[in-house]
Amino acid sequence: MAGSAIPHFQNTSGHEAIEIGVKEFMCVGANPPFDHPHVFIDMGDENERVCPYCSTLYRYNPALKASDTKPEGCLFDEAA
Repeated sequence: MAGSAIPHFQNTSGHEAIEIGVKEFMCVGANPPFDHPHVFIDMGDENERVCPYCSTLYRYNPALKASDTKPEGCLFDEAA
């Protein structure tokens, strides 16, 4: 992913799992002020990874774009 921004995802709604279209990303937990340290996660050869802070299960879905999530609304936007 060198040369592009690393997407950040949040799980403010408490979903058990979130499908994403990238294998390298940052998890922020819930939206501020309830976030946790923003942690970089690399799935490597796997298609799933659990955040060590909030235990959100992230699943890679190659049909999704880097900014898409299932369920919708889990992309973190610092400007918001």
